[in-house]
Amino acid sequence: MNKFLFKHIDNSALVVFRILFGALIALESFGAILTGWITRTLVEPQFTFNFIGFDWLQPLPGLWMYVYYAVMGIFGVFVMIGFKYRLSILSFTLLWAGVYFMQKSSYNNHYYFLMILSAAMTVMPAHKFASVDARLNPEIKSYSMPNWCRMYFFLQLFILYTFASIAKLYPDWIDLTVPKLLMQSKQGYFLVGELLQYKAMHYFIAYGGILFDGLIIPLLLWKPTRKLAFIASIFFHLFNSFIFQVGIFPYLSLAFAVFFFDPQYIQKVFLKKKPLYEGNDINIPKYAPAIKTVFIVYFIIQIALPIRHHFIEDDVLWTEEGHRMSWRMMLRTKRGTTTFTVLDKATDNWIRINLDEYLSKKQQKTVSTKPDIMWQFAQHLKEEYAKNGMDIEVYVKAFVSVNGKPSRQLIDPKVDLARVKWHPFKHHEWILPSKQDENN
Repeated sequence: MNKFLFKHIDNSALVVFRILFGALIALESFGAILTGWITRTLVEPQFTFNFIGFDWLQPLPGLWMYVYYAVMGIFGVFVMIGFKYRLSILSFTLLWAGVYFMQKSSYNNHYYFLMILSAAMTVMPAHKFASVDARLNPEIKSYSMPNWCRMYFFLQLFILYTFASIAKLYPDWIDLTVPKLLMQSKQGYFLVGELLQYKAMHYFIAYGGILFDGLIIPLLLWKPTRKLAFIASIFFHLFNSFIFQVGIFPYLSLAFAVFFFDPQYIQKVFLKKKPLYEGNDINIPKYAPAIKTVFIVYFIIQIALPIRHHFIEDDVLWTEEGHRMSWRMMLRTKRGTTTFTVLDKATDNWIRINLDEYLSKKQQKTVSTKPDIMWQFAQHLKEEYAKNGMDIEVYVKAFVSVNGKPSRQLIDPKVDLARVKWHPFKHHEWILPSKQDENN
């Protein structure tokens, strides 16, 4: 294994990827400012639904979140040009992780992927060529990298796409229910809106998505199909970018292609002045055992996270338990109506909560379908009333529809959510079953 992981190969792909990656994370950061994403998600709300356990992690007050993102954008530029690379990518990773864990209203798998990818880039020798660091300190210049760097990308992408494909193998996707619902919201799109409503397009999206996600990495790895697979990737990711507006992820996905093509081709196209490394050096560092241990543990976790929902009771589409960090991307549509009522234990008075007084419109949509968000809001209400010396109970009536099916009650209305505890790795009994007696 040592010879395989620590054999040196040409580093052209990693150098080019660093430049593209830095540019994309800078665009993501500055774009969040310009598009109003920060305003809607982090500035306007009174509070944010952070990841449970990260209550201490809250947005900065006033205009400071704009400064926060501007700093991230600057670090992105530094990564692109390779200036103080280690410090820059580490700083971006910490700042991006902070945003990721401080809010869930705008959660998607792409944000999670960017966090773990940035963390991986902190240990990559991506600044050894075509960088300010290499120009200022020629001693670090190198034309090679250990093979484990390339293998990280191969394995991570294989896991991501494979689980994304497997997750689509369920009835509502296969019978076109979900693609049809997803495309209905795109009917007003210029030129293509009507085209997206045809059943043939729904078949293409449903089965094309399964096949693309399941086969794209093997096809890119196999030289005879590599160019065709890359052309398919361009179409697939540009389609997703236009239809679903998923930020930099489609372009980041295309940037990964540099690792699949021959180093000589990447060097000739992007780094003509760089010598091609053709050696066979095997440099096994003293800390090789630590690298292998981290490598193995990391990928065990990456495999465990997407399958954990199989060990939790009921359907993840309904309970959301085990949904996050599992590459379950655009798999379902949910809508719901939720009523929060509090009971003043001292007076026995019931108070119906006006969500407009607490939550933004975006947060109200989230709190209407996700049990963990409902639980968090119940805890927030408990804390707010406690400030006024009131001890309350919080009850929720939530009716949720998954994939256009009839609405069903999600939360046991007799359970005081202010008193129950959250368990991250087990099912919560106050979430009613996905399959309920029609007479109830």
